[in-house]
Amino acid sequence: MFKNLTPNQIALYVAFVTAFTNSAFYALGALAGLYDFDVLVFFAVLSFVFLTSYGIGLYFISRYIYRKVKLIYKVIHKLKLGSKVKKEDTVNVNEQVFQNVEKEVIDWADQQTKEIEALKTLENYRRDFLGNVSHELKTPIFNVQGYLHTLLDGALDDKAINRQYLLRATKNVDRLQTIVEDLEAISKLESGDLVLEWQKFDIKMLAMEVIDDLELQASIKEIKLIFKEGADKNYSVKADREYIRQVLNNLISNSIKYGKTSGRTKVGFYDMDKYILVEIADDGIGIDQEHLNHLFDRFYRIDKSRSREVGGSGLGLAIVKHIIEAHNQTVNVRSTPGLGSTFGFTLEKARN
Repeated sequence: MFKNLTPNQIALYVAFVTAFTNSAFYALGALAGLYDFDVLVFFAVLSFVFLTSYGIGLYFISRYIYRKVKLIYKVIHKLKLGSKVKKEDTVNVNEQVFQNVEKEVIDWADQQTKEIEALKTLENYRRDFLGNVSHELKTPIFNVQGYLHTLLDGALDDKAINRQYLLRATKNVDRLQTIVEDLEAISKLESGDLVLEWQKFDIKMLAMEVIDDLELQASIKEIKLIFKEGADKNYSVKADREYIRQVLNNLISNSIKYGKTSGRTKVGFYDMDKYILVEIADDGIGIDQEHLNHLFDRFYRIDKSRSREVGGSGLGLAIVKHIIEAHNQTVNVRSTPGLGSTFGFTLEKARN
């Protein structure tokens, strides 16, 4: 009955009790013969006590509630409130104030919990990211340092190894440059500074250009780069051509790096009404299921020693994911150990 009352209802209840008590004493006095009972006086006193009690009670109850609510709002809204009560600061006497404040406090507590969890996640990410960056940079820097010091210590005059060491140092410097460029790219992608240049182009023609660029790399492992039969039609898509080139280059290049010798990489296109599904499939060793959910994470490597042997920054797939998501599209992977892997992403079909 008295749960979640408004200040107005509380004041009315207090006024009613006060007026009833005073009227009861007046009636008892009249019955005891202390004075004559007068109906008009009775109702006049009753009305006066009721209205006075209601007004005074409502004022002090509102002030009391405001002081308590003010303390709560100072905390949950981080407000600096003055000592003087302004009109807009007073309590709405017709609202269930404490119930509303309780809800706000609960919402504030939930928000604080979410913010704390988000900060913990960001802190863990920052720690892991810095650790991964330092680990990725340390290896090539250490190698370059070793080769250069060896050359300076006398190997520079040894024609049998000086060129070999310089080539190895150059290879590690190139890897450092790749890591730095990929870090710059992913920083731009994650900060939202990526500006897409939307245009209409033929996705198969772009894939053919990328295949031509990677033909030499594929020939070293005798891997054939082909289009999948029945899924090799020409489609016009709407996207940023150069960023999609980077996506295709990363995915096809990965299929060569981690594919089996004398294997195949197939590129296919599938009509999905308003979208085109692009798939790059290889027949390599495949990937265990436990790794699939983490492949697009920054610096995630399945076999760290083998991954560093074939080069790369460990950021390629993370960049692919960010580029595709910047196009408001999706990227996925499916794989079976012993059968190979298939990476796919969607693009919006261009309107004629």
